[in-house]
Amino acid sequence: MKILAVDIGTGTQDIYLYNSNLGMENNFKLVVPSPTMIIHRQIKLATERGDPILLTGMTMGGGPSAWATEDHLRSGFPVYATPDAARTINDDLEVVKGMGVEVVGEDEAEQLPDSVLRLRFLDFDLPAITSAFQTFGVDLDHLAAIAVGVFDHGNAPPNISDRKFRFDYLDERIRKLNRLSAFAYRAEDVPLIMTRLIAVVNSTQGIDAPLVVMDTAPAAVLGATLDQNVANKDRLIIANVGNFHTLAFRLSPHGIDGLFEHHTGLVDLDKLENLLSRLADGTLRNEDVFGDQGHGALVYDKSPLKLGEGVYDVVLTGPRRGIFHPPNRVERKQTLRPYFAAPYGDMMITGCFGLLAATADVMPELADPIRASLYRTEGSGIAPWDSD
Repeated sequence: MKILAVDIGTGTQDIYLYNSNLGMENNFKLVVPSPTMIIHRQIKLATERGDPILLTGMTMGGGPSAWATEDHLRSGFPVYATPDAARTINDDLEVVKGMGVEVVGEDEAEQLPDSVLRLRFLDFDLPAITSAFQTFGVDLDHLAAIAVGVFDHGNAPPNISDRKFRFDYLDERIRKLNRLSAFAYRAEDVPLIMTRLIAVVNSTQGIDAPLVVMDTAPAAVLGATLDQNVANKDRLIIANVGNFHTLAFRLSPHGIDGLFEHHTGLVDLDKLENLLSRLADGTLRNEDVFGDQGHGALVYDKSPLKLGEGVYDVVLTGPRRGIFHPPNRVERKQTLRPYFAAPYGDMMITGCFGLLAATADVMPELADPIRASLYRTEGSGIAPWDSD
């Protein structure tokens, strides 16, 4: 059985081709530029040439692609965009138009002159991934499922903060289903408010394999729980320190006891240690994070989680986890002892492992071979690479 897992972040998209006949370390993987970074580069080159651009395709991850679009406009060059692509910049199209982007319909887009550079927005590009694997003689035929992780703020109403809307969504999901895979869905079950997840679903129309989509930060935390030095702890804190967002969960045998989410660019080591310590002792308040321009905090179980009793205090994953190793670390004594999770020997694919674990939960018909691989009950040897 084969499953393609793709964890799409801001800097990279991390790709793992799971084969139940192989050990986890022997499966094939790619770490390549993220879609938004690819678009960012394409727009920057267009700006250098002075080309007008047309943005088409789906709503996708913003950040670098949106910033490059703004720079293109500031340089005095035209930007056209179809509605779905324009929502990458802002869900409110009036805001996008106010920036100077000309929002056009599909028919209007087709009538634009050939001198306008066409750029297609797309988070999940299966043909490109298929082509990359085929370069190395690996086919993506007969996939049992595809699992894709992206970060989604959701489509907040005009009078609601994006940060509050996102955190209310996290709270609602935990109260409904208190486990990390609560943030994973079969394609047909994705809430309509989650516009980026919906866009991923729409990008797979015509593909035979069933699709699971998930928020990328809980996927990374779920993947970190599979590290052999983490899996044996009943109560712990795991933080995914991403390029844009830091999401930390306090976990127990009951599920999720608490969490906070902040913007990584607004935290340093001192602040992060303070947030993690207060999440542990149950004193962290929502206003402490939201008032600091983060998304928020929730503590469902205020009984203290005592730190300092094991070999580490917190588990870290994510591309910015090096915040716990600042340049002046010799002069500064850290409050918390971190453990840098690397399930199956690879931190960069942690989110993909979480996607696999979540797929086992939301697609129980595939659960047995996935869990056998994740928990090493079988399939740890080397098998032919093209075996199904």
